[in-house]
Amino acid sequence: MSGGRAPAVLLGGVASLLLSLVWMPVLLPVASRLLLLPRALLTMASGNPPTQPSPASGSGSGSGYVPGSVSAAFVTCPNEKVAKEIARAVVEKHLAACVNLIPQITSIYEWKGKIEEDSEVLMMIKTQSSLVPALTEFVRSVHPYEVAEVIALPVEQGNFPYLQWVHQVTESVSDSSTVLP
Repeated sequence: MSGGRAPAVLLGGVASLLLSLVWMPVLLPVASRLLLLPRALLTMASGNPPTQPSPASGSGSGSGYVPGSVSAAFVTCPNEKVAKEIARAVVEKHLAACVNLIPQITSIYEWKGKIEEDSEVLMMIKTQSSLVPALTEFVRSVHPYEVAEVIALPVEQGNFPYLQWVHQVTESVSDSSTVLP
């Protein structure tokens, strides 16, 4: 190595070290979150609940929330009138504790070989997971679509009093064996 190159290499190394010291506090939180990403994706893909304890398990109470015992079901409707009719009916029948209507969503999908785009209303329905089959059957029986979208995701965590309330409001239905439309 020639005498002229050694200081340049040394300065480059010092500059790199200084740069890494400056950027380390900025990049470290991002990098640590990225390291958790594969675990989170694996958990979502497997459908298994996270391994850490659930904050929804109730502080100090002996009977905590069972992760996944409440679900959020999603149903799309062609307009607000249909969505309100279905929402009111599922709440009256205690198939759901609460329904949120989210207006003016745009759905893009393939139907019968053609790409479609429609304005719809999204219903977010909170219910007991055990009631999802009955909820699905009821929605199918009153929904105007040939194939109604009814999908449900289990709630792993949340506000314990709210999750308890969902159970209380829908309790009478979950105790009976069948639900008629």
